[in-house]
Order: sequence, then C-alpha cells, then structure tokens
Amino acid sequence: MKKAINGFELESISNTVEAIQANKDIAKFQFRARNRWISGGHNRSTMQDFYGGCQEDESRETAFVFDNGEPPILLGSNEGANPVEFVLHALAGCMTTTMMLHAAANGISVDKVSSKLVGDLDVQGFLGLDKTIRNGYQNIKVEFDIQGDLTEEERQTLIGFAHQSPVFDIVTNGVPVQLSAKEVNEGELA
Repeated sequence: MKKAINGFELESISNTVEAIQANKDIAKFQFRARNRWISGGHNRSTMQDFYGGCQEDESRETAFVFDNGEPPILLGSNEGANPVEFVLHALAGCMTTTMMLHAAANGISVDKVSSKLVGDLDVQGFLGLDKTIRNGYQNIKVEFDIQGDLTEEERQTLIGFAHQSPVFDIVTNGVPVQLSAKEVNEGELA
C-alpha cells in the first residue's frame, strides 16, 4: 500500500518533482476557459481541455460548466454565483490544495481545514460613478480553521504554504491580460 498524507501519495509527489527537475518543460501548463453570454448578467463558462506535462490533456470526458449570474440587487436573477464570488472560490480552493500538498510533502498530517473568505467591493467603481474607487475587491480577508495534532509553528508553516498558491499570486500580484475581439462563428464557441 502506498503511503499517503492528506490524500496525496508521497511517491507520486516525489515522482512528479523528479520528472520536472529532469525536464522543466513538464511544468508548463496552459489552462483554458470558454464563455458565452446568455442574457443580462447571465453567462456560462466551460472548462475542459488544457495543456500540461508536454501534451494536450484528454482526461476530461465532459466539460465543467459554470453559470455566472448576479443577484437581483445587481440586476440579475441568481442564475449562478457572481463572478467575483468565483474569485473567492478559486482563491480558497487553490490555497487549500496548495497548503495540503506542501504539508504532505513536508510530512505534516492535517485532520481538517476549512476557510472563510470575505471580499469587500464598492460597485461605484464598476459602474463608473466614482473614478477613485477600484472596480474590483478593495480587500479580501481569509480565515483558516486548521485542525489536527499541530503546533502553532506548524499552523504558521501551513499558512506560509497557502502563500505559494498560484491563485494567491494572481490575486495579489495581478497578471497582464490582453483583450481582443473578433467575429466568431457560433460553432467555434461550443
């Protein structure tokens, strides 16, 4: 039986790290999302294909589908979570996975992790009513509840691992985004 910590097989972690050290191109990934507007604030994103490990991935037989919407107070009908809520979801998920992976790689066993994220946003910026107010979150607070037979030093080490999350990096450092527009046939968006 293979040894696992926090749901990660230690041999798999070691094999992955060794493969990347032998060929750095294995570490290069390209993730993709497609989005289609439906009506009002309702739009739908699909994610299926991506590139990683030096090849196109074919492991996903069906796409993941996410409806984005707005609550009535923001002129929607709750067709799905608000896109800025998805940012909180992505941040929470990535920090948790990163924390647990690095904990396993460092031999730190954890019983339970949960988190609460709160993002403060003033829509005056988004609506163009006040140019001094940022369009996005002004602040995000994350509170982890980490349970297990852990010292305070180990808990702080785990929080440090969360800082290595790719989404934490994206949110705290920003990423250049290039926008373009072209006319696309309906079949190309499927």
